[in-house]
Amino acid sequence: MTAAATLLGARGGYAQSDSGSDDDLLSRARKLSSEPYRPGNRTLPPPFAGLDYDSYRGIRPLPGLAAMLDHGGVYAVDLLPPGLFFKTPVTVDRVTENGIEPYGFSPDLFSFDLRYFDEIPAEAPNAGFSGVRLRTALNHPDEKNEFLVIQGASYFRAIGRDMVYGLSARSVALGTGGGAPEEFPEIIHLRLHTPVDGKLRIEGLIDSPSLSAHIDMRVTPGDDTRQAISVTIFPRKTLDSIGVAPLTSMYFKGPLRSSVGDDFRPAVHDSDVLVVQNGAGETLWRPVGNPAKVQSSSFNDTDPRSFGLYQSDRRFAAFQDTEAKYGQRPSARVEPRGDWGNGAVILIEIPTGDEFMDNIVAFWRPSQSLEKGSEHRFDYDLVWTLSPPPENGARIFQTRSGIDPNDRQSLQFVVDFEGLPENVWPELAATDGAQASDPVLLPLPAGEREAAGKHAPTRLRVAFKLRPGNADRSDLRLVMRGPQSQALAPVWIHRWTRARDGGV
Repeated sequence: MTAAATLLGARGGYAQSDSGSDDDLLSRARKLSSEPYRPGNRTLPPPFAGLDYDSYRGIRPLPGLAAMLDHGGVYAVDLLPPGLFFKTPVTVDRVTENGIEPYGFSPDLFSFDLRYFDEIPAEAPNAGFSGVRLRTALNHPDEKNEFLVIQGASYFRAIGRDMVYGLSARSVALGTGGGAPEEFPEIIHLRLHTPVDGKLRIEGLIDSPSLSAHIDMRVTPGDDTRQAISVTIFPRKTLDSIGVAPLTSMYFKGPLRSSVGDDFRPAVHDSDVLVVQNGAGETLWRPVGNPAKVQSSSFNDTDPRSFGLYQSDRRFAAFQDTEAKYGQRPSARVEPRGDWGNGAVILIEIPTGDEFMDNIVAFWRPSQSLEKGSEHRFDYDLVWTLSPPPENGARIFQTRSGIDPNDRQSLQFVVDFEGLPENVWPELAATDGAQASDPVLLPLPAGEREAAGKHAPTRLRVAFKLRPGNADRSDLRLVMRGPQSQALAPVWIHRWTRARDGGV
């Protein structure tokens, strides 16, 4: 039975409270789906109305009132103010031994930078918190560092030890990358449970015109921060463009078509590759890009093992950016629990002219539509990590491309591998009538470890040329095979599309 067609009671995963009472968020989500959608009040009163980026940042939760609130000793909670993009009020409460206790909202829970604010009213009718920030002793035993933020629509993002925030996740995506406007389901209620054995549990109630939903996450921060997540979806209408376990990231430029931006930095991105471990046992390595037009790629699968957006190179030299710290931004990997059945990992790439827009989205889409009035639960682990992408014998550590100086209607590609044996041979294919030259294998100079006198795996470059001809796009697939035609490394996949000026 697949997740897209299985009712909640038949699924595995974490047990969720379903008492049917008004206080139970799962029951409330189920009930909401049978009622007409009623959007919350998004008109903010002073002092939270009409804020720009700087004035919103001038609002700070006050320690002991809305910041650093003790949560079971191990954790602390910050309650986040409304304003700017965050206009929907979010009810925040916690489960205690005395029952459910809500956090009350008031302007006097915050400080206001006098450069942007004059008189602060005592009350702000119809305003509420915009989300929460969680802290624990992540990087130092005597300091509670933030590791999880839930704010804006159904977005959340997390970090582990020695990381800085980068890509985000969502509870659910609707219509992403399609022709119609995207719908953004919103978390309208967050519930914090008392930590048990240091484990943090958070529930969320989600609502939108097309669905209601419930998310239950159990978070374990550390070197990697791991979230065990269950999302239960209640469609108000039949959904055929849903995204499960969506990840959202940014890719502006890198060594693949680096001419997209005139920038002193060689690379600017939170993630540069989608890695899929599919149900057939393959590892797919798909570099992401900043195309001239929106691109959607589908990787059909049955019961995927994992998919994630990765930062594949963490050296300072790769980015040359002392402020953004792209090398310390996490990768995020989705690991399904149970059988997800037939569907596809979808990758959406959106054009951007700078690094301030999240333009990369990856998610799972079931092959069957989610029917109106049904229930569907998806269980998975979400891992925020600095670890390299999964390997399949060898690893890919770099992809580059550029115009061939001897034939400006062609592109040169190089794909660099580490750990391949000597008797390997490349199998390369290109679609849509584009012509790919026979790939050439070239040994690479010693890496940094070998230069330091340490043993390191052999590095090998695969070089080839692509001449698109009249094609507007071409999907490339490179497999490094051994003597028995077995794949000895992740399968390299790339979609070439025309540049913004119409050239190669």
